[in-house]
Amino acid sequence: MASVLLWALLGVLGIIVLYVIATFNSLIGLRNRVNNAWSQIDVQLKRRYDLIPNLINTVKGYMKHEKGVLTEVTKMRSSLISGSMSQKSKASDSISNALKTIFAVAEDYPKLQASENFKMLQEELSGTESKIAYSRQFYNDNVMTLNNKIQQFPSNVIANMLKFKEREFFKTEEVEKKNIKVEF
Repeated sequence: MASVLLWALLGVLGIIVLYVIATFNSLIGLRNRVNNAWSQIDVQLKRRYDLIPNLINTVKGYMKHEKGVLTEVTKMRSSLISGSMSQKSKASDSISNALKTIFAVAEDYPKLQASENFKMLQEELSGTESKIAYSRQFYNDNVMTLNNKIQQFPSNVIANMLKFKEREFFKTEEVEKKNIKVEF
């Protein structure tokens, strides 16, 4: 009788150990997916960072009176490379808004619109903006999965013991969600 009880106890203990190992590995995998998703956002922000000087140089000659917008884009561009996720998020949103303004104002310059270089840069930046949006969504999906695992019982017990922390979602400021008003 004692040996059956001992085997049952060892079986239960083995199941608990296997569950802890599986949960730990799952949390590690989710954390790595979140880190990878953030890296993908960084890759796209870097791509946009590299494209912006070309766009500004192309547009400069045509839009002399729009130097404020061009200066703002240049200033915000430097915030994309360094800083926290929150700072990068704010800079990214500001640049998106400023680029929309540049493209809207550019419509008033037929020669600029006809420029192959401008068209190419506009298409590349537009594609990059789409990739950034997708990367943000992918990141937030992975953050939600990780945070759920950290918060839900019984995996939350293991996550807390192993000091897993919830991640912050990639957010857009309320001010930056409003439509841009362009006036000529």
